[in-house]
Amino acid sequence: MLKLKHPLILGGSVLLLGLPAAQAAEYEWKFQASETSGEPSFKIKEEWAEKITRMTDGRVEIEVMPINAVVGPTETLSAVSAGILQGHMTDPSYFSGQDPAFGMLGNLVGAWQNPYDFLEYMKYGGGEELYNELVEPYGAHLIAAATFPLESVPSTVPIESLEDFEGLKIRAPQGMVYNIFERIGATPVNLPGSEVYTGLEKGVIDAADSTVLSNNDAMGLHAFAPYPLYPGFHSMPMIAVSINKDIWDSLPEELQTTLNTAFDGMAYDLIARLKQQDIETLQKLLEDPDVHPFDLPAEERKKFRTAAEQEWKEWAGENEMTQKIYDSATAFLRSRNLL
Repeated sequence: MLKLKHPLILGGSVLLLGLPAAQAAEYEWKFQASETSGEPSFKIKEEWAEKITRMTDGRVEIEVMPINAVVGPTETLSAVSAGILQGHMTDPSYFSGQDPAFGMLGNLVGAWQNPYDFLEYMKYGGGEELYNELVEPYGAHLIAAATFPLESVPSTVPIESLEDFEGLKIRAPQGMVYNIFERIGATPVNLPGSEVYTGLEKGVIDAADSTVLSNNDAMGLHAFAPYPLYPGFHSMPMIAVSINKDIWDSLPEELQTTLNTAFDGMAYDLIARLKQQDIETLQKLLEDPDVHPFDLPAEERKKFRTAAEQEWKEWAGENEMTQKIYDSATAFLRSRNLL
């Protein structure tokens, strides 16, 4: 046992000389996410930030902040570049106004029926390299790509076929998914995720492209939209876990490796845990006489995929990068008999 002969008394407290003081983190970062703080996926991201602190022996501390905490969802890329935020965990489709390639790679709508296929494409099919080619000129670097399980569509009215989308006011983020909903006859409304609840409550929208079933239920959406389409058929947005490029370039190699490994782990953890939560949520909703989940038939899903493929081809011609993304993603899908 360490014996202290001369404790130092300051202001009524005892400072024990000879014991190491708790050290401040070497790197303290703020990452803004695209969810509200109450959503299950947000809490999983917070848990992984805490794991990274432990994995780096306290050298790295990441504060995960909810949507709109510092800037709006379309502004996080600029904020990361400027150093207002050090990073973000968000859907790149929010930045489609800066370059349509963000919307195409961020959410190639209708392409992925399994989230693990998307992760395989990003990690081993060239997706991450393409995304960094796109984003690094904006002052950010992609650490890892994540995604959700197939998203649900909470709706105030039954949707049993693509014909039911005709005239439907559906929340959709800026980008490809917005255009495809237009293509099938819907009337998309560009709202951030944080406004879906009030939009459904007040009748501004009839339905929403809005995250996974368990997140939607946690936000209370089914009180106003009791006809969720589940499992989803349309959208599987990328979650770009990105950091300011100058910060990334200045990090020691061992910390870069740790961050890559940790956020790759988070990507698989998000899918598995949210899928489990979705299954539990579905069971609860099936027992609720006021909520009526519905799974769109295979022939209707095929019609949507056909409309989506037509939209991909149009976006491919936007610029050199959109063509690269189209060629890369469709080659990967064909190689796996997914197209």
